[in-house]
Amino acid sequence: MDRTNRMTGAEAMVRMLQAHGVKHIFGLCGDTTLPFYDALYRLDHGMTHILTRDERSAAYMADGYARVTGRPGVCEGPSGGGATYILPGLVEANESSIPILAITSDVGTRSRGHYPLTELDQEGLMRPLTKHARTIQHADQVPDAVRTAFRAMMTGRPGSAHLGLPIDVQRGEANPDEIWADPAHAAFPAYPSAPDPTAVEAALDAILSAQFPLVICGGGIVLSRAEEEFRTFVETLDIAVATTISGQGSIAETHPNCLGVVGSNGGVAETRSVVDKADLVAFIGCRAGSVTTELWRHPKKGTRIVHVDSDPEVIGASYRTEVGVVSDARLALAAMNDALSCRDRLPSFGGAKAIEKPKAKKWAAFRKLAESDAAPILPERTIATLRRLLDDDAIVVGDPGTPCPYISAYYELNATGRRLFSNRAHGALGYALSASVGAAVGAPGKKVVGLMGDGSFGFTCGELETVVRLNLPITYIVFSNAVYGWIKAGQKTKFEERYYSVDFGRTDHARVAEAFGVKGFTVEDPDKLEHALRDALAHPGPSLVDIISQPLQDAHAPVSEWIA
Repeated sequence: MDRTNRMTGAEAMVRMLQAHGVKHIFGLCGDTTLPFYDALYRLDHGMTHILTRDERSAAYMADGYARVTGRPGVCEGPSGGGATYILPGLVEANESSIPILAITSDVGTRSRGHYPLTELDQEGLMRPLTKHARTIQHADQVPDAVRTAFRAMMTGRPGSAHLGLPIDVQRGEANPDEIWADPAHAAFPAYPSAPDPTAVEAALDAILSAQFPLVICGGGIVLSRAEEEFRTFVETLDIAVATTISGQGSIAETHPNCLGVVGSNGGVAETRSVVDKADLVAFIGCRAGSVTTELWRHPKKGTRIVHVDSDPEVIGASYRTEVGVVSDARLALAAMNDALSCRDRLPSFGGAKAIEKPKAKKWAAFRKLAESDAAPILPERTIATLRRLLDDDAIVVGDPGTPCPYISAYYELNATGRRLFSNRAHGALGYALSASVGAAVGAPGKKVVGLMGDGSFGFTCGELETVVRLNLPITYIVFSNAVYGWIKAGQKTKFEERYYSVDFGRTDHARVAEAFGVKGFTVEDPDKLEHALRDALAHPGPSLVDIISQPLQDAHAPVSEWIA
């Protein structure tokens, strides 16, 4: 190697991220990360580092960023506690098929076993919970390690990856000639797999032989950007469609063939009745997990199943499957549409007509609650007001507690793509506040709204400083009811109202937000809700609306079971 063209391991890491098209890094500084930070300071790389107040928040920001951009999110943190704090975000992203790369610095390779401060088997910790994990042992391994991580994250079913970067590796010598990247790995899914034509024909034969087929689509359609192909498929057959929470945005929920979200979180009796009516269910880009199927009871056992997914391991995992198609959703739907165009006579299943009454009944029940003047304010009224005020291009991020079932069931999307999302894989509280930051950074110019319960607010409110420092015009909404509502609702329905250790004190969230520099509003009167939300959304900087809300245990939430 030419000694005049030297490069450290830290510099190689920076150049490899640059080569992969990375524009933003979310992270938190630490002493073992100093060489990497110094390289970021000295080199001209075109990336922006966003300092966070918590490593978990950094991972959630990277997650939100990846969801709205279609590019990988990158986060970083220090050794020891930084690595353990960043892990929850990696777990969520991996199970949600979201590609994020976490880089955590580490103690020197030669100090292992001698009790250095923050020593931790990072690779052993991360490997079971990510798609790819590796601790780099030599500086000259950095380029290959980064390429391998991106290849793992971006191909097949996307997921999270982790790279451990020991401090002596950062200081070591790397080969600048190895700095290159595959351009395909700058966006996901990279190198998507097309379906077996025989499987496509078999899937169509099965669907076309049904009396009333139903498609349940998951996040795979949005991830593969197959919305146009999916709409063509739906309209060609006039087939009824339902979605999972992750599948929202696959088709406009105002489309006459779209039933909306089904399952135990966001589904209601009327949507469940349509699932039970179907004699064939086609899962597309969906794992048919416990929430979507209400513990594998809807669709009922014995229903004919067609399953399309990029991951062959999910096909047949929970239902006896008549036809499985292993493929990227976009390529599968394109192949199915081509095959349909070659068939002489196609049935029209009357899906739009069949779901008219169930949809009308669902929305009539919602409107009755949404127009209520009750106090504390009903969550339905908040969702209805918010939907009325936001345009179709807004991005809504929901925490998995109080907001998730309401926005899933009732925030009716009139557009496709990733407009609404929640961390439903593991459901950790505190996600929305941080993920909204990633969404705002990744989609500048779009209005971002983050919804959370007051339990979630307590997890990550420190990141309000980050929001103010970046002057992001995010509007946060807190459903304030001083309770871990999901758990209390479970204690009410399954444990005979034996409430134990679920209630906490009331916090004035608006004043807390104002202490950080956020414009705060508090609403107790339902008649003042729209005015407060309108002012908060119009505010040019960050804002927060603290809404004194009906607790979940007293609500008519679209949740079939609070505890399985």
